[in-house]
Order: sequence, then C-alpha cells, then structure tokens
Amino acid sequence: MKKATLLSITAMASLVTLVGCGEKGTESGTASPAASTAASAVPTAAAAKVDPFTMTVRHIHIRDTTKPSLKLLEEVVKKTETDVPGLKFTLDGVEDTVNRNVKLKAEMANGTQPAIFNLFGGADTVNYSKAGRLLALNDIMAEAGIKDSFFDLREFTVDGKIYGLPESGYIEGFFYNKKLFEQAGVQVPKTWNDLMSAMEQLKAKGITPIAMGSGGGDGWVANMLVNSLMVGLGGPALQEGFTTGATKWTDPAVIETFKRIDDLAKKKYIDPNVLGKAFAEGQATFYTGKAAMLFDGSWAVNAIVGDTSVVKDSTGFFRMPDVGGAGDGFINGGWSNGYGFSAALKPNELTAVKAFVKNFYTLENQKRTLVETNQIPAMKGVKDVQGASDLIKTIGEQQGSAKGAYPAFDAFVQPSVKVALETTVQELLGGKIQPEAAAQRMQKTQESANASGK
Repeated sequence: MKKATLLSITAMASLVTLVGCGEKGTESGTASPAASTAASAVPTAAAAKVDPFTMTVRHIHIRDTTKPSLKLLEEVVKKTETDVPGLKFTLDGVEDTVNRNVKLKAEMANGTQPAIFNLFGGADTVNYSKAGRLLALNDIMAEAGIKDSFFDLREFTVDGKIYGLPESGYIEGFFYNKKLFEQAGVQVPKTWNDLMSAMEQLKAKGITPIAMGSGGGDGWVANMLVNSLMVGLGGPALQEGFTTGATKWTDPAVIETFKRIDDLAKKKYIDPNVLGKAFAEGQATFYTGKAAMLFDGSWAVNAIVGDTSVVKDSTGFFRMPDVGGAGDGFINGGWSNGYGFSAALKPNELTAVKAFVKNFYTLENQKRTLVETNQIPAMKGVKDVQGASDLIKTIGEQQGSAKGAYPAFDAFVQPSVKVALETTVQELLGGKIQPEAAAQRMQKTQESANASGK
C-alpha cells in the first residue's frame, strides 16, 4: 500500500494528538462556529403554514452496549425536528449485519432506501453511489463548515464526491485480562510465537485463550482476526489487489493465514464453541472473566467497561503481534461506518438532511463520542477529554505507535466475496474444509465476482 493511502501516522500519533489537532485556519485549534456548534443556519419555513412530513433514520444502535450512542442520536434528532418546521423523524433500529447485508441491500436494489441510514464505506459506498442511490455531500459539508474537519473520508469518497460521513473511528486488536495473564505467568506478546506460547500456558491453566462468537450470521467476527493476520503476513497491498488480480487468495500469505486459523481452532486456543455463539455472546465470555483475550474492534470497549463486566478495571489492549511478514507493525483501523443519505429527497427533506448534518457532526458531539461512547472521534480538533476511560487511552496509544493503518478487507472486495469468506472461515473453524481448499474456493469466488462486477 502506498504511504499516501494509509491513515496518517501523524493523525494517529496518540489519543492526545488524535483529539488535539485543530482545524486549519481556526484560532487555538478550535473549529469554526459552524463546525463546533449546532447553531441553526437552517432555512425556516414561512410562519403562515407548514405541511408536516416524516423521515426515517436507520441506525444500528440496538444493543445495550450502544445505548450512549443511541442517546446522542436521539438528542440530535430532537434538535433537528426543532430546527425544521413540520419535520418528524422515525428512528428505525436494525442489527448492523442485517442492515448491511440484507435490508439496505434490498432497499438499494429497489430504490426504497430510507432518507438517512447507517452506511459502510468502501465497496458498499461505491456500488450504491454508482447506482445513483446516494446523496453527494460535498456542498452540504462546505455549507456546514466541516469540509476539512474529518481525519479520513476516503472510504466514503468515489470519484471525488463524498457520499457518507463516519460516525466514529475504530481499530482492531487484542483485549486481554491482565489478571488472567498474571495468573498464567505470561506477558503481552510481541511476536506470533510469543502469542502461541502464551495461549498454551493459558490453556494449561484451564483458561480459554481467545473468546469469540462467530456462529450463524456473525461469520464476520472471525474474519477480523483473519484480516489482521493476512495483512500482517502479506502486507496492506495484498487485500487491495484481489479485485484487480494483482494478488490472489491462493497466494502464500493467505494460505498461511488459513493454516494458522486452522491451527488455533485445532489446539482449542479459540473458544471451542465459537460457532455456537453469536458475536455478543463471544464478547460476554471475555467481559465475564471466562477467557483471557478477545480479538475485537475498539467498539467493544462499551461492553468491557459496562455494568455487567467483571474485567472493567483489569483489561488492557495490544495490536496484532508481529507475524513475520510485510505488514508487521500496521493496524486494522479507519473510519468505515457512518451515515449515508438518499439521493431521492424532496426539497424539505434536503433541508432536514442539512440540519441533521449540522447538528450531528459537531466537535461537542465528537468529544461525547470519545468520553461517553468510548469510540475514536472521526473529526479533528476534539479537546479537553477529561473522563475518557483508561482503556480507550491505551487503544489510542497502540494506534499512535503503529507504522500505519489499513481498512478492513471488505472495503475493497465485492459483497459476494465478503459473504463467501464468512462461510469459508466458519467451515475452517469447524474442521469442515482444509486451508488449501479454502483458498482455492475463495479465489474462484473472487474471479467470478471480478468477471460479473458483483
């Protein structure tokens, strides 16, 4: 991957640096009034008579661990309803995988997408924008004074047009229980061999090394670990080349990745019931103290420091150890998940979208994202972050010390390839397919997708 395509190491230097960078052209690092407040510059209808209208906001904050994010959204919705006469929002909460892979996909095919909806960057944004379903936001961002306020919008950018705005950022890596590590006499691993030795020692103490729930529709969970291992072995450019044919799923780095995942499953280093648990159940195995590690995204912090967690004060975080390849030192992270807007808006609906963008994407809300929801801000210039958890600060440090970052593989490949990898890795974890056969199947799927464009 060229350096220009990596997330800025300067932007990732540390959580303090990450949240302290000011917006260009502003005094003392403070964003412009339009960016830092929700002060209404939204056109108001004539006082005489306003026709009521309803719009839907599709979100994915349905779990208990996402209640702080839902609360923030609800406040933005109420503020926007106040700013736009006649407007009434309907909140539609849908589980994230169902929204992305089922509901939104069907709606986009039929042109019935909601006015505002959770959108994933990369291939999803490319496909939906090419189909004419997404509203370009360049002018709206300029009007709101936030066109230069985001760390990275490349996953939502197609041919120079921006079609989505990230809600927050993320990185992926290992959460670990410090007490269980101490009990087993192991240290934070720096290499793959260190990790394997640590897991063997943990297992010898009767401790499940890695918690994971990747059953049913949650096949994507295991693929976080697959993705980081694959890029560690093959380098960030590996996953960028699948759609062009520059790299293949049968390349040595991918086959070696499948072999190592197969090895982890056979040695029972990954929870043996991984395919019998859903994503949230896998998380719970960790935060109830029943496993030493959890490979997850920074969004897991809410569950780990939540009321039902017994490890909130004893959890640390480390990125993928060096695995002996071109991607050592890099980290899976970015700003991939946010809100998109329908291209099929009436004038009053467009006014409402402008108000929503102004009210949602403020520095105050971004600070709340960090402190209240334990997510990494998407916008530059957040300051005074007192109250942020020690764990999220540790994650920021791990992020800042990385060589660079790369997006998830499904930001590059077609949806059919993403789904195929989920099924294939589930079979790998269940001992139903061998690593070489898994690689061959994935390459056939990729070639078919490249030929058809789907």
